[in-house]
Amino acid sequence: MEILEEVLKAYNGYDYNLYTKDDVLTALSKDTVSAEDYKALLSPAAMEFLEPMARRAKKETMKHFGNTVCLFTPLYIANYCVNHCVYCGFNCTNKIHRAKLTMEEIEREYKAIAKTGLKEILILTGESKKASGVEYIGEAVELAKKYFSTIGIEVYPMDVDEYAYIHDKGADFVSVYQETYNTKTYDEVHLSGPKKVFSYRLNAQERALKGGMRGVGCGALLGLDDFRKDAFASGIHASLLQKKYPRAEVSFSVPRLRPYKNNETNDAKDVHERQLLQVMLAHRIFMPFAGITISTRERAGFRDHVVGMAATKISAGVSTGVGGHEEEEKGDAQFVISDPRSVDEVVNMLDRRGMQGIYTDYVRV
Repeated sequence: MEILEEVLKAYNGYDYNLYTKDDVLTALSKDTVSAEDYKALLSPAAMEFLEPMARRAKKETMKHFGNTVCLFTPLYIANYCVNHCVYCGFNCTNKIHRAKLTMEEIEREYKAIAKTGLKEILILTGESKKASGVEYIGEAVELAKKYFSTIGIEVYPMDVDEYAYIHDKGADFVSVYQETYNTKTYDEVHLSGPKKVFSYRLNAQERALKGGMRGVGCGALLGLDDFRKDAFASGIHASLLQKKYPRAEVSFSVPRLRPYKNNETNDAKDVHERQLLQVMLAHRIFMPFAGITISTRERAGFRDHVVGMAATKISAGVSTGVGGHEEEEKGDAQFVISDPRSVDEVVNMLDRRGMQGIYTDYVRV
């Protein structure tokens, strides 16, 4: 059975209302949790057990990652997009200022970011292959090698040969978020554009790994549909990739819906901080080796709380507009951030909490 089929079977078969407090306690008593236990940890019944879940998650995090937290920042190099996604500030119908950085502008941004000490960067674009072609992204990646030891991309899904090309240019990681694993909702919120093809997006991580990438990121946009089922499906998706590609570094991100320009009421609905925490704890207990990123979609206090407990990577000095690190943003932002702290401020926070901020965990040779 293909990964797509297994993920959808798991998603459609998950009824979280079937799980009880006893199921949660049974899951927490095991050294290794199964997919069935994972279902219990994501159920409403588990909300009463966040403290024991947090203790278990922290134990697993310390066992596999120690007191280290990786630091990175995103750089948006373009915001042109051909998709009409109702939840996103970059959607092709939204009247925002569009921009695309030149290589000279990108290098100035790289230099400004490198001055903060960061050695890991995530390069992002809107999803327009015409405006931000594979060659353009490859050139930006190749240029990044002069300044960074770890380079990730979060762009439109690609074919295997295109991922191989980007990997050859120097990229290590690919993040692709399914947004929701509910095929009906997926079709309803993606009104037009290439992103409307559910299966091509879901299989992107596997194509990236076939193209030679060292790691991939999975996740759903929590609040877009039933967050418990989406979180479960993203976990199953990640675990299936890990089993099929055991040498791959598979990680999670847990974004919630955020307001954006011309839609200030866009929010995560029933996914409050306690629910988000539950998702992160369940991910950590189910996949102890997986990295978990906490972004600036969340407020500073929440981010401070989850590093070391479940999160192993944190962004800092963030701009979600085009550019914005070396000079003013040249294009409008994808969403409104909640934590504007600089790299130094985040590092100082980690120090106060007894954590060690890591600028790189990889040596490029």
